[in-house]
Amino acid sequence: MQHLNDIPVKQTLPGFSGKMVHGDTSSLVFWEIKKGSVSPEHHHVHEQITYIMEGELEMVIGGEKYIMPAGTVHVIPSHVPHSALAITDCKIIDSFAPARDDYR
Repeated sequence: MQHLNDIPVKQTLPGFSGKMVHGDTSSLVFWEIKKGSVSPEHHHVHEQITYIMEGELEMVIGGEKYIMPAGTVHVIPSHVPHSALAITDCKIIDSFAPARDDYR
């Protein structure tokens, strides 16, 4: 067992700070994203489920644009290209399966 406050913060991109929890087959990331920060288009083998806790995020997923306010959730299948722009400061939870070994 661990308390979220005890998990170190990692910055993966400018403006993207995350606390990462890894199991054998999945990862959970608690993000704080600064307004205006961008995650350029990318894709990965991991299925990703994104939940917006606070703020508003614009995502382009498989060529479709979504404006995601707090309370929304989206499943991004494996290998589907996606990008993100923080319209406001955001707090987001991302689930990944399989585990994100590149985030360890």
